[in-house]
Amino acid sequence: MTETSPPPTRICPHREDRPGAHFTFRMRSDVGFVLSCTLCALRNPRMLRRSLATAAVVGSILVTINQVPGMIDGDFSGSLAWQIPLTYLVPFLVTTWGALGNAFIRRARAGSS
Repeated sequence: MTETSPPPTRICPHREDRPGAHFTFRMRSDVGFVLSCTLCALRNPRMLRRSLATAAVVGSILVTINQVPGMIDGDFSGSLAWQIPLTYLVPFLVTTWGALGNAFIRRARAGSS
């Protein structure tokens, strides 16, 4: 059997300048992993695409279940102006939070065993 080398790792250019949490994301097979600071992790294009896709699907289902019956009856209250965007925002935030939690790297504290 031949051993395969691990994929290469890129490091976010801000990682050393911004102390705090760090995240690792799997990228394309030729890139390997990317170690990111918090700001770069929040702007990760793959994570954002997945969060937006989840928000579009789940948000649309929830709007259909919760709001369409009232809209069919002609109830276009002002509360819909904030309820519908919030219905899309919640699945976006939940998906993003889950991705960040999965990518979080827990750093060992100095002096801990």
